[in-house]
Amino acid sequence: MDLGVSVSPLAEGGAVSARIQPKLELPVAAILWFLALLILLFLPVLKPMVSEWINDETMGYAFFVPLVAGYVVWLDRERILAAPVKPCWPALALVVWGFCQMLLGFLGAQFFLARTAFLIAIVGVIWTVAGTAVLRAMSFPLLLLIFMIRIPQYIYQRITFPLQILASQVATRGLEMLGIPVLREGNVLELASKRLEVVEACSGIRSLLSLMFLSVAYGRLFEKRLWVKIALFVSTVPIAIACNAARVTLAGVLTQYAPEIAEGAYHVFEGWVIFMFELVVLLGFHRILTRFVRRSHA
Repeated sequence: MDLGVSVSPLAEGGAVSARIQPKLELPVAAILWFLALLILLFLPVLKPMVSEWINDETMGYAFFVPLVAGYVVWLDRERILAAPVKPCWPALALVVWGFCQMLLGFLGAQFFLARTAFLIAIVGVIWTVAGTAVLRAMSFPLLLLIFMIRIPQYIYQRITFPLQILASQVATRGLEMLGIPVLREGNVLELASKRLEVVEACSGIRSLLSLMFLSVAYGRLFEKRLWVKIALFVSTVPIAIACNAARVTLAGVLTQYAPEIAEGAYHVFEGWVIFMFELVVLLGFHRILTRFVRRSHA
């Protein structure tokens, strides 16, 4: 009589999968706990930063930054969970450094310094609790959080004014080619019927920053080649400048022939249309690069 015990393939497969299933070593609860404490600690800095997102159109895209960063963490969850956990307690000094930097920036009205201190403290918490390997696996979404913070005001002004002049110069050439007489004085265009001033909001810096963030996020989600990601990021500069110059030219044409629709809600709607066009151009440029790579491989 055969008294041997047989094991069904289903049971055997279940036993094998139970043996090889990795143990979750990442201290998610501890990381979330410390991050919650950091948010409470940095609340005097975070509240005005979020208020700036709401009130400043230049930073409107910042609401999507933590959402995209969280989504990237979710996509990379297997690689992050597979990283060996080795707490690095000396990295706790980075958290202290972030707190001291926040105090110095807050007391000295250096908002960029105070806000970047929050990111430094986040890096310190993850490094301390989970270790170097986990921090390296989460490096991209952490770097993505930089887009939440507005660039320093000094640098912002040094960028916007040249963009205003450049948009004014290109718009002047475009209006002259269309047969519209115009006289440019700095960032002011003197038309026959009205004066058109290219203010800071029309410099293109808002669409440039938004397009840069979207190019980085798009490259991470839909592209694997590093050089293509870099090319997409670099291309945002000429795309944003050219489209903004076209917007100023269009505003000059409308000011000359239909001044009643050159301002107000139509002007805002025109900005959205131009930005959507910038996205289309960016996607088209990515498609061209993809075709170029395929032909090169062929």
